[in-house]
Amino acid sequence: MSASKSAVVIQNLRKTYQVHEREAGLGAALRSLVSRKSRDVKAVDSISFSVDMGEMVGFLGPNGAGKTTTLKMLSGLLYPTSGEARVLGYVPSRRERAFLSQMTLVMGQRNQLVWDIPAIDSFELNREVYRVPVAQYKQTLDELVELLDLGKLLTKPVRNLSLGERMKCEIAGALLHRPRVLFLDEPTIGLDVTMQRRIRLFVAEYNRRYGATVLLTSHYMADVEALCKRVVVIHHGSILFDGDLTALVERFSPHKTIHVKLADENQDFGAYGEVISREEGQVVLRVPKADTARVTGQLLANMEIHDLTVEDTPIDEVIEQVFAQPKEGRA
Repeated sequence: MSASKSAVVIQNLRKTYQVHEREAGLGAALRSLVSRKSRDVKAVDSISFSVDMGEMVGFLGPNGAGKTTTLKMLSGLLYPTSGEARVLGYVPSRRERAFLSQMTLVMGQRNQLVWDIPAIDSFELNREVYRVPVAQYKQTLDELVELLDLGKLLTKPVRNLSLGERMKCEIAGALLHRPRVLFLDEPTIGLDVTMQRRIRLFVAEYNRRYGATVLLTSHYMADVEALCKRVVVIHHGSILFDGDLTALVERFSPHKTIHVKLADENQDFGAYGEVISREEGQVVLRVPKADTARVTGQLLANMEIHDLTVEDTPIDEVIEQVFAQPKEGRA
């Protein structure tokens, strides 16, 4: 990707923390007053990638992988130890007003709204902070109220809102200045399935309306599948994979699963593939992708079954397989 059409450019970005250590006990505590031991912890270890204008990218990894640290460096909350990051051409750590007015960072279950006053009052405060013209503010607020169904929530104190209601208000408050780049860190964490879906639909519509660039972290793979064609997978601070979500599945999941609803529960399926589970009149088989057509044909021709479905490996399992790869086998 060329820098000219990239909203986010990261080159050899690294963040290292110095962690002090000591053994348990009073003696060790006293010795640490004179001579302290420490070690370096690499939260982000020389990563490089870029995100195009208007692109939505899933940024995946287990807890402690370095996702949030990366987003904090990209939003200017943390200084990198080394390397370079640019967002819309700006160096985030400089915290220039022109940069801050074009980006936002939303972190799930982290409050930006004032707890004891209505959300609309916090919105007005954000308008002043970002110096949003009144006419633009009213237009954007009306759009956000419609898209997120906020009408009855704005005048309630934030402490009286449910988690899902508060998260919708948090997202609206973060977007009142119409940022061009969104860093979304677990925006649907803890929400029920209905609210997760509503947030996903909103993010997709915001991207469509404003051409916004989105870098999304989430432990809910439904978020990533619904919004992102491309994923960047990070583990122990290093990038394991960067590419299309479909390519990730193809590379790290060489099998398909076949779900068979039985007509005769005494049938033996061992010759057709690996039996993953068998209960209540159903069998789940795992077979190599290359053998799927042949095996399904044999099952339909030779076995007494009521129904058969073929599915790809769930994305959650694919991601687990990525993390399990030996270092030399990673992309």
